[in-house]
Amino acid sequence: MSIIEVISALLGLSCVFLAGRGSKYNFWIGYAYNAFLFILFWRSHLYSAMLLQPVSFAINLYGHWRWTHPGQEELSAADGKSLKIGALSKAQIGWLLFGAAVAGALWALALKWLPQRWPSVFAPDPQPWLDSYLLMATLLAQLLSARKCWECWIVWLVVNAANIVLYISSGLYVMPLVSALYLANGVWSLVSWLKKYRRNE
Repeated sequence: MSIIEVISALLGLSCVFLAGRGSKYNFWIGYAYNAFLFILFWRSHLYSAMLLQPVSFAINLYGHWRWTHPGQEELSAADGKSLKIGALSKAQIGWLLFGAAVAGALWALALKWLPQRWPSVFAPDPQPWLDSYLLMATLLAQLLSARKCWECWIVWLVVNAANIVLYISSGLYVMPLVSALYLANGVWSLVSWLKKYRRNE
């Protein structure tokens, strides 16, 4: 266990707690969370998770802007200022799942190839397929969160359940416990966001 893992855990818990309650301040904590996770995953040889962090940072920036600059038709009925919770169409869900499946397979193959091509830089990924599909699922969940779609919490539940397996297999100690807390927060947030969506909030 390292101090970086502990700080990452605290930042992550704070971030998802605020996100589940619809607070725009979750993005500020999210920026620091990305930086600490980048270092943590580099040390653990979880390269998909590591390379996810700069992309996550960009999605956080996008989400921060979307949540604080809603269009007139996107305003929440609760306060008339914030972005209301939305939903995906069936067609959007289908295309997103298909894209994530294809991209996940391609990246898993890349993860197996990188250590062979540059063994001095990349150690073998302990779980390349799980790591890859978790990357795609996490990107999908973050994108849906940035757009404030209630379905993001379904994806987050899947991601955090799988993360527990990945972290334990990679020798991390705090992050599996954090993911378990994420699961509990995700269930609460899913129910809360769905209720708000139905109220046009």
